[in-house]
Amino acid sequence: MSVLVKGPVRVCLSLSLMAGIHSLSSALHGDTRSALTWFRSPWTDYRMLPAAKLLAVSLMLLSTVTWLYLGVGDAEYGQPSKLKAPRDSPKSYSQQELEARLQVAEEDNRKLRLQLADLRSEDLEDGKGSSRDNSSHCEQRSLAQKCELIHVAIVCAGHNSSRDVITLVKSILFHRRNPIHLHLITDSVALNILGNLFKTWKVPSLQISFYNASELKPEVSWIPNKHYSGIFGLMKLTLTKALPSDLSKVIVLDTDITFATDIAELWAIFRKFTGQQVLGLVENQSDWYLGNLWKNHKPWPALGRGFNTGVILLLLDKLRMIGWEELWRVTAERELMNMLSTSLADQDIFNAVIKSSPTLVYQLPCYWNVQLSDHTRSEQCYSELADLKVIHWNSPHKLRVKNKHVELFRTLYLTFLEYDGSLLRRELIGCPTDGEQEDNQEAELALLDEEDPCYDFRRERLASHRVHLSFLPHYTASTDPNDVTLVAQLSMDRLQMLELICRHWEGPMSLALYLSDAEAQQFLRYAQSSEVLQSRTNIGYHVVYKEGQLYPVNLLRNVALRNAQTPYVFLSDIDFLPMYGLYENIRKSVVEQDMANSPKALIIPAFETLRYRLAFPKSKAELLSMLDMGALYTFRYHVWEVGHAPTNFAKWRTATTPYHVDWAPNFEPYIVVRRDCPEYDQRFLGFGWNKVSHIMELDAKEYEMVVLPNAFIIHMPHAPSFDISKFRSSENYRLCVQTLKEEFHQDLSRRYGSRALKYLAAQQNQ
Repeated sequence: MSVLVKGPVRVCLSLSLMAGIHSLSSALHGDTRSALTWFRSPWTDYRMLPAAKLLAVSLMLLSTVTWLYLGVGDAEYGQPSKLKAPRDSPKSYSQQELEARLQVAEEDNRKLRLQLADLRSEDLEDGKGSSRDNSSHCEQRSLAQKCELIHVAIVCAGHNSSRDVITLVKSILFHRRNPIHLHLITDSVALNILGNLFKTWKVPSLQISFYNASELKPEVSWIPNKHYSGIFGLMKLTLTKALPSDLSKVIVLDTDITFATDIAELWAIFRKFTGQQVLGLVENQSDWYLGNLWKNHKPWPALGRGFNTGVILLLLDKLRMIGWEELWRVTAERELMNMLSTSLADQDIFNAVIKSSPTLVYQLPCYWNVQLSDHTRSEQCYSELADLKVIHWNSPHKLRVKNKHVELFRTLYLTFLEYDGSLLRRELIGCPTDGEQEDNQEAELALLDEEDPCYDFRRERLASHRVHLSFLPHYTASTDPNDVTLVAQLSMDRLQMLELICRHWEGPMSLALYLSDAEAQQFLRYAQSSEVLQSRTNIGYHVVYKEGQLYPVNLLRNVALRNAQTPYVFLSDIDFLPMYGLYENIRKSVVEQDMANSPKALIIPAFETLRYRLAFPKSKAELLSMLDMGALYTFRYHVWEVGHAPTNFAKWRTATTPYHVDWAPNFEPYIVVRRDCPEYDQRFLGFGWNKVSHIMELDAKEYEMVVLPNAFIIHMPHAPSFDISKFRSSENYRLCVQTLKEEFHQDLSRRYGSRALKYLAAQQNQ
């Protein structure tokens, strides 16, 4: 039989056939090295196959290639063409038949590749990884077993580090296919931030355990350290003691790490550890430990270039068996006699131990820790983006580090920095979850009637918003028993009000910001570039990430209220500028009204201007003059007079002492109360009745309402919000607000009994 094959296909098939025959022959004669040299494919690495399995694979591939050679026929430049039938063959093939046979061949080829991949994963050799092997994209990935729990430990302290660790976790969750257990060693600041964030994030198949860094400080506080990470940069040395005794292995990461692949690939490398190997590390990619960076540079001892500890694989059970705690202590004490202090924190001590005991280390391929430090040699680790697995921003300059590919790396980092974390709440297919909270939320959602006209309100009330407390460093702890915090909420379109309010209010503030992940980074850049905001350390910024279509105004207010740190709070809105000196005025009034011993709500009269430029009144007398000239109005006088009419502005004009007012329907003043006041009702979303319901509950709890005679706030003009526009244009929106009002009345009656009857009566009379 003769078959004519032309062009590149003939060459390819001929070479494949020759490679198969040569490999088979070599394997039969025991020359596996020769066979492996000739017989390779891009989807498998035959170095991992023993001779017997190589023989079987070669036979299968040989038969497939031969079948293709004899069956496919003439093809040129990737286009199949008709077979030239042999003279003794009565049958010829049509174009359609050839295409069908080619599809069958491709399917058989695919199955063969899968078989080869299975063989390789079963027969991975144990041994030392090579830092020079950067052809990771050509290798079949070796992953952890399906649903195997992967343990990751991270040391995290402070506000900035807490933001960094979220980006790291996003990059892990984006690629992962296994359950993750995060072990976080934190200070009190990071514990508060991350504890609340992960609680509200509710990611399936993600477990979190916290460990108190303060309890570990005595273990390392005796070591002098020049590194910018401080004492926390030494705590990875203590993980055998800090982590549970039944935890056998863990991946340890710095917070400035970004993953570009599934962390299960890194976890699978534990299977390659042999003998005494207990540490998996990547070689250091700078000349630091060679001691030639500058004159008289004297680094800690290291094996060759040393190892970087931004990514570590720890076999905890074996480390405990060899007495790791004693080993690193003795080594550190010995070296500190000459070195006096560490320059690179725990990394110096790890390297000194490895220098004395090289058999402890398994060298990871360098793409598992591509180090973007000063004087880096990391470019030798990769030739294209597909090579990258872990990027380590270990320069103090972070994203501003000098590297010819830094724009590419920065883009990858920013992708995860601004990625919507809510999208990472996906469940792992085929893996069990123990998320009781998620189940409860799903059960509540299942009870909702999708035909209900107010379904959107009810569904979004159940939405789980991620909350990142203390997004920026702040210090609001106060020993003043009369101190007061301004509480407000805002979104991106009100950001310009922050600097103005800072000029009017010198006291503490607790602000809840409703932002997307990308907007949160815009806010961060704005705040860090503002001299006014940077000069203030008593403002707590708490980011609530966007979820759904309706603005969760009362959730935001509650977040800001819960995180106020003073005994009293001024419940305001971001569009109001306080009068100059209001902070001191309120503090004095708190004492005069004996608010510590009686439930009172101090009312701050509210006014508004329709002018974008306003010469702000410096006193009550100036305000009254502007009121008479029409430059100012009582708040919402033109559209919602009943909301503030009970303040009795006519009496306020001449009042010199505080005066009592009674509750009235739809009353919604801005007030000062004790921090332990009732929270806002979160069923009210968007526009309508969100403050009215709160004032009603305060009255039901018998708060006395007192108007301050020498205090005021002024509302600045702005474009209508989306929610108020929706309220005005949608009849269904207004009907839903009315429905929620009626349900709130019923709930109020159940909680306060006869005291709530007047609210029902007032509702019926309207």
